[in-house]
Amino acid sequence: MSNALSSPNFSAPWRRSLKAATWLCLGLCLSHAGDTAAQAFAPPDSAFVQAGSSHGTRTLTVGLSWDLPYRWQLGPGELSSYLEASYAYWQIQSADRSGLSHLSQLALVPVLRYRPADGASPWFFETGLGVTATSSVYKTRQKSFSTSFNFSTHLAVGRSFGEQRRHEIALRLEHFSNAGIKHPNPGENFVQIRYARRF
Repeated sequence: MSNALSSPNFSAPWRRSLKAATWLCLGLCLSHAGDTAAQAFAPPDSAFVQAGSSHGTRTLTVGLSWDLPYRWQLGPGELSSYLEASYAYWQIQSADRSGLSHLSQLALVPVLRYRPADGASPWFFETGLGVTATSSVYKTRQKSFSTSFNFSTHLAVGRSFGEQRRHEIALRLEHFSNAGIKHPNPGENFVQIRYARRF
């Protein structure tokens, strides 16, 4: 990955525009917190696996998602929502030795998904904003986080395929940072590829 992807010039404006769009998603889910919590105890609607990387760090993520009952018509397309819960394993080039280190991450992320053609298109675009917790503070040779609690934001484009569109593949740009709760807060950007299978 190029240095431009994780540079402050890239991440600062991206964080601002992404957070402006995705706070809406989080607000909608929090305003219906009871319904969302009940939905999380229902059987999941899909499972996913994804892999990605950033400078010196590789990730492997598995998770489940639940469709939320919130849908809106937006121009020529449909906006829907879902909640995802995931576990990720991060393999990190150590900050203080030549070997590899690792951490685990748990995440809970409400997501908004847009499909053109009144929701009939196989293509979709999405954004999400949620919370994450890691087993230790993230450190690499280039940067060091100050908290294990961070926010996750992402933008994605994907396509559904197969019988009843049960399979999905998506390219995701994800950003993790603590939103200035504590410093230093350099943030980290990942490029992720996800495969999901609907039940």
